[in-house]
Amino acid sequence: MHETAYEITTLNHQHPTPTLGMLPTEIPPGVQMVTLPGGIRTLAYTPTQAPPAPPIPVAQPIPTWAKTTALLTPTIGGGVAAAGLGLSYAAPGLIAMSQALWAAVALIAAAAIGVPMLLRISRNTAGGGAGKGSTHITQNITASGMFGKANGTINHR
Repeated sequence: MHETAYEITTLNHQHPTPTLGMLPTEIPPGVQMVTLPGGIRTLAYTPTQAPPAPPIPVAQPIPTWAKTTALLTPTIGGGVAAAGLGLSYAAPGLIAMSQALWAAVALIAAAAIGVPMLLRISRNTAGGGAGKGSTHITQNITASGMFGKANGTINHR
């Protein structure tokens, strides 16, 4: 492109330029107000500038996070597949283990109910039968205030 020796200024379309004697509406298209190097302002045809060419796309490098994700994807998928295969092989053992745990829970529940009943039955039979009564202990405790000393009496019958 060639250099021009003049300065292009824009017209104020509201106020006509008094030095030219033309109204801004009378100026034909493609003509602009220019200031020459000597300071003289005049009208001149100015070349229209062609729009700039679109930039040529440049290949961008692949981001590091995309490379890392692409490398981890098959690894994670293989790990999930291996875990699924392991669970399929372990399923019969896991089912047997859960049944054993339910049996243990049933044994604990039976022991929690059965042991106190056996102890009660053994006390009644070891005491000499139904003729002997059981011992009753009554305890009376009194205290004054929240942190007061407590006094009590114990009665055996």
